Amino acid sequence: MLKIAYHPIYTHSLPEGHRFPMLKYELLPQQLVHEGTCEPANFFEPEIPNDKYILAVHDPEYFYDLLNIKIPPKEARKIGFPLTEDLVERERIIADGTMKACEYALKYGISMNIAGGTHHAYSNKGEAFCMLNDQAIGARYLQSKKLASKILIIDLDVHQGNGTAEIFKNDASVFTFSMHGASNYPFKKEESDLDIALKKGTEDKEYLSTLKQTLPKLIDEVQPDFIFYLCGVDVVASDKLGTLALTVEGCSARDEFVLKTCFDLKIPIMCSMGGGYSKDIKVIIECHANTFRLAQKIYF
Repeated sequence: MLKIAYHPIYTHSLPEGHRFPMLKYELLPQQLVHEGTCEPANFFEPEIPNDKYILAVHDPEYFYDLLNIKIPPKEARKIGFPLTEDLVERERIIADGTMKACEYALKYGISMNIAGGTHHAYSNKGEAFCMLNDQAIGARYLQSKKLASKILIIDLDVHQGNGTAEIFKNDASVFTFSMHGASNYPFKKEESDLDIALKKGTEDKEYLSTLKQTLPKLIDEVQPDFIFYLCGVDVVASDKLGTLALTVEGCSARDEFVLKTCFDLKIPIMCSMGGGYSKDIKVIIECHANTFRLAQKIYF
């Protein structure tokens, strides 16, 4: 059964001015159930996790400043949200959703988190609406439980996974791969184990060709026993914060290739949704919903 982390706090904790396009966290589960892709039983509600799993990734001083809303103003501005206890609770619950989803991926081959993909969170600071790096926490969780040893993070959000790259920069047990827009935020990028920066206006054909030439070889070289996939849909042409030009169909073809590759190789995969900022929220929901439809089609 496809298991999906979802909690109402994903949307309800956000400041009023930041709720669009973040309404997707509420609308996406509704759409998936309405169309019959999922049933209520597919969803599970994450909780506040044990802090030790967060502290395996994030510096204690930063984490406790976050908990106590004592992040210095200059650093807090980089996060982009007015910090509140609810928002910090939201980030912790998202991380728990990803950790629990990891175990479901081991059981069923794949799992999802409606939110997550907080790849701009560094070990010691937050940026761009990311405070705690959910997939990094998930990776450390798996390793601490001896459920995985070599991990591959595939980040196909339009923005480079700078925080993830920093967290694992000296760790050979986690390979970070980011394929993103060259001229997108962050403008000062970190160094992933493999970065592919795509020129502005890259369309379906070039994007998919690059991915198909890269991913199978990379998996063969890395030999991961677990994969995290950050499947941001901000790669589509209509995205307000992206510089690439994929169609909705091209974005779906991207996901199908990644998921089918993992399925064929029998490598468990955990997916966090990442970004999506098209002006029309129907486009955002359709792009994300395609990922879940494909998971059901390929795996179940």
